[in-house]
Amino acid sequence: MLVLTRKNGETIKIGDDIEITIVSSKNDQVKIGIKAPKNIEILRKEIYEQIQEENQNASKDITALLTNLKK
Repeated sequence: MLVLTRKNGETIKIGDDIEITIVSSKNDQVKIGIKAPKNIEILRKEIYEQIQEENQNASKDITALLTNLKK
């Protein structure tokens, strides 16, 4: 993992299209702003993991359904 130190108002560039700006920081929270193309999905990690888990559970149901249809 790359670790960078930034101050409020400073920006990090990822490639040509993505910018992450430190909007503010206070105590143990950092508020960031992200500029990215609309086709780039941006999610909090906990939400991403929840979606992945729900997709896995949904695919299990489909696998069981397909197994039953083959009988």
